[in-house]
Amino acid sequence: MDEIIRIAGIQRFKEQFKKSWQAISESWLVEQAAKQQFVTWLAEDYPIELKQLYQQPLILFYVGNVSLLQYPKLAIVGARQATSYAIQVLNSFVPKIVEKNIVVVSGLAKGVDRCSHEAAILSGGNTIGIVGCGLDLCYPREVSSLFVEMRKNHLILSEYPHGVGVQKHHFPMRNRIIAALTQGTCVIEAKERSGSLITAQLALEYGKEVFAIPGEIVSGQSNGCHHLIQDGAKCVYTVQDIFDELPKY
Repeated sequence: MDEIIRIAGIQRFKEQFKKSWQAISESWLVEQAAKQQFVTWLAEDYPIELKQLYQQPLILFYVGNVSLLQYPKLAIVGARQATSYAIQVLNSFVPKIVEKNIVVVSGLAKGVDRCSHEAAILSGGNTIGIVGCGLDLCYPREVSSLFVEMRKNHLILSEYPHGVGVQKHHFPMRNRIIAALTQGTCVIEAKERSGSLITAQLALEYGKEVFAIPGEIVSGQSNGCHHLIQDGAKCVYTVQDIFDELPKY
């Protein structure tokens, strides 16, 4: 077990990992493997982007079209309470993004995440959702219809097996996968204390491109985006600004 912890680079959640590992029995593994689809860290189809991650998930559970992992991918994240401005930006950008055969990746949460997935689907593109619980649970309930659609025709990933519920620490762990799996992260409407900023910061640490959409300054709805720009993120006001930083697209 200590060798696995060392290889995976697990630090903050070492004790939780040990307890979870010790609770695993051979019969439980057989049962879980029979009812879930997954790729392991050692499999050929494990995403190469995640192999460069300091804390790689050893197993990725999935439902849907796993071949989407082989496509170029862009993360779009932002506020849980998306305004009409954010939706206008998405409706302008996402159709052009999927035209380039880029898969839109987000966290299947309310707000910008949900609208990003929906805009990709409505534009005839593909999308991947990364969640912080087992794939037998839809959280939050507000995205249930989108969850069903993506299970059938797109892809949902989790590092947690069936039966694992939502925990607060699961979300920053989920965010590291979003940041590492994609070639860049675009942030729309993030306040100063936003989970989206965690994703953006992780993307910077992983050497990925970070894009921030500027917004109005009165409400504070985009203060996080403005701080990202001040810290060196690419200020984006046309979708071409994104493509310019990702020339292979």
